[in-house]
Amino acid sequence: MKRIVSLLLLVLGLTATFAQTPSTSADAKLSPAERSMAQARKLVAKNPSDFEAYNALALALSRRARETSDVTFYAQGEEALQKSFAIAPGNLDGQRIRVWLLLGKHEFAAALEAAKTLNKKMPDDVMLYGFLTDANVELGNYKDAETAAQWMLDLRAGNMPGITRAAYLRELFGDIDGSLELMNMAYQSNPPSEVEDGAWIVTQMAHLNLTIGKIEQAEKLAQQALAMFPGYHYALGNLARVRIQQKRYDEAVDLLKQRYQAAPHAENLFDLAQTLQLAGRKDEAQNAFAEFERKSLLETNRADNSNHELIFYYADYANQPAKALEVAKREYARRHDVFTLDCYAWALHVNGENQEALKQMGTALAVGIRDAKLFRHAGEIALATGDHVAAERYLQQSAELNALGSEEARIALAGLSQSVSAR
Repeated sequence: MKRIVSLLLLVLGLTATFAQTPSTSADAKLSPAERSMAQARKLVAKNPSDFEAYNALALALSRRARETSDVTFYAQGEEALQKSFAIAPGNLDGQRIRVWLLLGKHEFAAALEAAKTLNKKMPDDVMLYGFLTDANVELGNYKDAETAAQWMLDLRAGNMPGITRAAYLRELFGDIDGSLELMNMAYQSNPPSEVEDGAWIVTQMAHLNLTIGKIEQAEKLAQQALAMFPGYHYALGNLARVRIQQKRYDEAVDLLKQRYQAAPHAENLFDLAQTLQLAGRKDEAQNAFAEFERKSLLETNRADNSNHELIFYYADYANQPAKALEVAKREYARRHDVFTLDCYAWALHVNGENQEALKQMGTALAVGIRDAKLFRHAGEIALATGDHVAAERYLQQSAELNALGSEEARIALAGLSQSVSAR
């Protein structure tokens, strides 16, 4: 699952002031976000001068953006907020939702500053600490993110947005079991009517199991998420990763095609292209990579981009290391989270700048993350510097996770062992 703020749009603290109407039989076929959108639009029609109705609509639209991965809903949310501010300039609920929209659009630095400003006005607001957590995580300010998440839990013990953010931080810090425990707590507390929130949590649990090689459990959870929220693009991605681990590549391709149809973003096309190549469908893979590059370059200078995937495309598939480093430097100037550091380190490595690559990778791994791909990259970079001891250690850590990236690590480890034996 893509790591850039898969925001768990649970409505604690944001919708408490918004009126809710009972669901009708027709509403039963709508998603939670669609029901909220319909209710908000009824409120707007009833009283077009009610700024809170426009806030409710903006919030519902942002939730729909996550359900569908359609970023046009963020633009519609902004339009609703502008109407709210025209009626009640600077209203606090609208300002909070504005921060949420900034996060959804991946404008993390702007979101952080806006959240800090609001936090000074409302120091006891739980969700503002959630926004501070999200923005700091994506920028790589992990200590600040941890502090903000702890404030969420201190202010309201057991609140679900705080629990899910604490779970993600535990994952980043290498405590996968602790992360799973917290995600399960969140799931047990999730209202049955909030099916997309529940599916999001279950999908995250599938992802966590995948990272430590628990393929069977990940498969069950991904299928559970799809049963809860049919066609859910995040769950389709994780089930595809399960199929890749099982070497059922054609089935993985079918799942990733479904995901790309539901969420036609460049990064999803990159995953599809990679899997087509694994399936031996080289012509299709080549076409998909070409279309990915075209789409990715169109957004490379925007905040919401697919630069991570573009870096790996240039480094690992297109044999254009200079372009990989160019994109990596641009993204590194924006954020220093562990996944951006990994991309930057790998781009440096394929350009022969291995000492600096090792430094950046060391910074990423110092956070504590246990990720097969990152460990493999660290091992290959260490090997390129001549540090066979460190290379073996990193590659072994990758192999032991038995996750995506582990097989390549085992191959590299075998090659390392042969070179040592030949001496």
